[in-house]
Amino acid sequence: MREILDRESNIKMKKLLSKTLSIGNFAPDFVLRDQHHTLVRLSDILKSSDVVLYFYPKDDMPGCTTEAKCFRDNYELFLSMNAEVIGISSDSMASHIRFADKHKLPYILLSDMTGKVRELYGVKKTLFLFPGRTTFVIEKHGLIRHIFSSHFQVSRHIDEALEVLKGLR
Repeated sequence: MREILDRESNIKMKKLLSKTLSIGNFAPDFVLRDQHHTLVRLSDILKSSDVVLYFYPKDDMPGCTTEAKCFRDNYELFLSMNAEVIGISSDSMASHIRFADKHKLPYILLSDMTGKVRELYGVKKTLFLFPGRTTFVIEKHGLIRHIFSSHFQVSRHIDEALEVLKGLR
């Protein structure tokens, strides 16, 4: 019986993964550990705020550091719009804590070492090599309001997220 349930669960997951997320879809819920080893569930954060969820390739890479610092420098503005910023990469929790400490990042960094959440959100690789850089703006009710994907226009992720949040107010 357990094998049948596991197989059915895998089939449902594959169907979910085969769908591309779009604006207006509900954001898939997930649980990952943050840089402090705390379990973070997306739906728990969405109970009290909108979420700017950004996937990035790797801690301490030049573009990733620029993006992280831009989110840091605008973090108070995001909070004033009742939005929490969450960064996700496949780096370990230890790497995230070093990255957050080094650059004084005040927001949540989640460790998706298996890449399952990246897959769940359909974040594609860039040039078939590098983990993709994609930002989702998710409103409190769980609806995806904006998706922006660009490996090279890192500051635009922040600019577009802020514009969308202004429009939600």
